Amino acid sequence: MNERILTHICAVTPNGTLPDAALWMRDGKIYRLFPEGELPPEAKKLPRTDGKGGVAIPGFLDLHIHGYGGFGPECAEPQALLNMSVALAQTGVAAFCPTLYCAKPHEMAALLARLLPAVGRETGARIIGFHLEGPFISPKKPGVMKPQDIAPADLDAFRRIYDAAEGKITAVTLAPELPGIEPVIAFAREKGILVQAGHTNATYDEFLLGAARGVTHVTHLFNAMSPFTHREPGVAGAALMHPGISCEIIADGVHVHPDVVAFLRTVKPVDNIVAITDALLPTGQPTGPFLANAEEVIFDGGVWKRKTDRVIAGSALTMARAFKNLLTYGYTLPQAVQCTSTNAARLAGLTGQGRLEEGAPANILLLNAAFEPQTIFLRGQKL
Repeated sequence: MNERILTHICAVTPNGTLPDAALWMRDGKIYRLFPEGELPPEAKKLPRTDGKGGVAIPGFLDLHIHGYGGFGPECAEPQALLNMSVALAQTGVAAFCPTLYCAKPHEMAALLARLLPAVGRETGARIIGFHLEGPFISPKKPGVMKPQDIAPADLDAFRRIYDAAEGKITAVTLAPELPGIEPVIAFAREKGILVQAGHTNATYDEFLLGAARGVTHVTHLFNAMSPFTHREPGVAGAALMHPGISCEIIADGVHVHPDVVAFLRTVKPVDNIVAITDALLPTGQPTGPFLANAEEVIFDGGVWKRKTDRVIAGSALTMARAFKNLLTYGYTLPQAVQCTSTNAARLAGLTGQGRLEEGAPANILLLNAAFEPQTIFLRGQKL
């Protein structure tokens, strides 16, 4: 039996913050969590790690990430995802959804088939399942997606993509206003896939119709979608005004203004806010050249920009930085934990994960006084 005690911690649990606590890990799970002074006699004989008063939170879950450390789905090799898994674990990420760029349906299917052997072989952060950002998105809101790769809604094409992934698709981003999208939404819902509105030019009413069909989550809120105006609230307005709609937010302070990220928690239930990185492949990569989606990018102003035209290509955020940013923006410790772990676990159907509670996986991140990762436990093993 593999056991360890983590002592002298401040544990952020679903029931509140437990100061001066101890956490007992057994066989990769949290066995017991209790006040330091109530450490049972049998636990005193176990290997012990002194938390030195650090803050213990559940490991991060990132539902939208294109790459890290120079590794990602676009490398088209299982080993790249395994390397990404190891690199992410070192930053405190316990699980993630490798996110595929929009591509022609047959290309997305072929890429998924190539990447599939990585799933289940991870030694670092767990691969939850794939997130598909496309191919059924709006040509009017491509962002940095390549317009020639955007496809009209096609259920048969989506079935082939799903089959190529052997069902290991966690989420799909689509535009709910597209003609013929309803059967795609219905199929995705039937298969337990989280259906997200993103890269969409839907009107407010079109989005609400999509929400009624099952599009209940919004991809990187405010970015690449119809904006919130006083006469046409758009997708952004619908996400703000309807508490049952959950949303991603890129909390890097660039993609969305810090005050808007702070404002979000005042108008939306915090349990429906999910911080994601949307990080590009060169994030955390020590040396160049830096490539993302087959284009050279440069790091400028806290984000990756296309070298050719300086258009923002994507985020250079880590979940650890997002967590610290949320605290800076006024989120409480429990709220920041919800947004970086608990909420994502619920939306991805990971029962009991993203929480510090008995029976949950022992994916534990110990933060120092500056709220930066100090010690990481993954499935009970200290990294």
